[in-house]
Amino acid sequence: METLILPAPAKLNLFLHITGRREDGYHELQTVFQFLDAQDSLSFTRLVTPTLEFQCSDPVLENDDNLVVRAARLLQQWAQENQLPPQGVRIILDKRLPYGGGLGGGSSDAATTLLALRQLWQLPISTSDLLLLGLQLGADVPVFVNGHAAFAEGVGEQLTPVTPSSPWYLVVDPRVQISTASIFQHPDLRRDCPPIASHDWQSQQTENVIEPLVRRLYPEVANALDWLVEYAPTRLTGTGACLFGSFESQEMARAALARMPAQWTGFVARGLNESPVCQLLRQASTDNLTNHD
Repeated sequence: METLILPAPAKLNLFLHITGRREDGYHELQTVFQFLDAQDSLSFTRLVTPTLEFQCSDPVLENDDNLVVRAARLLQQWAQENQLPPQGVRIILDKRLPYGGGLGGGSSDAATTLLALRQLWQLPISTSDLLLLGLQLGADVPVFVNGHAAFAEGVGEQLTPVTPSSPWYLVVDPRVQISTASIFQHPDLRRDCPPIASHDWQSQQTENVIEPLVRRLYPEVANALDWLVEYAPTRLTGTGACLFGSFESQEMARAALARMPAQWTGFVARGLNESPVCQLLRQASTDNLTNHD
């Protein structure tokens, strides 16, 4: 049996603007996604029968609603619609990233699943079609499938590659659960940011426009933001609850982490402009570096 082991990297929203609200209730966004070298890990083993098996290191996430399972089923369905023989897989997810914190862990897990199974099952599906499948799972999935830091528009699916600097980040998790849906439905959310161009976002005044509302509704997140900004420029990622400060060196980031209040958790990671998933799959396809049992 053939096994492929791949990461699922976290992401940060370096800024987040809302430029409007569509008739269907979704919001028009502008943001920049950058990956981190902090990640979940997934193992994919091809099975001789067309069954789908899923295991997770966190029992709470081990269910059929997990985006990993849904991604695998989408690809099985695509294969069936294209009259390809059914195939099976055993997927083991080692969950390391905090979920529900704006780091995109679930979306990244789903994207890694789509990319891995395309290769493992040798499916003739284009990347553009894979992006469309990913969008069915969530607005953050396409950027992970695409595999490059990006300026994103629309609901987050219109991607323009960008190359922001790659500092060291201290990511702090205040251990608060934030409902993304309730934030986006809140009447006080700012929705009138003037659009900016993808080529000059770094020269513009940017912010995460969700941050003031999250500060007001979640005092513990406000406390973490106020603590971290004493050490480095600090911002909320996505709708939170995780936040990040950018540092010039790993040592400086680790020094701040050592002083972090005990009630929170955190980690230090480097910003990446290319997903390690895409790098590893290229290497595996050219050098045949997949493992065999």
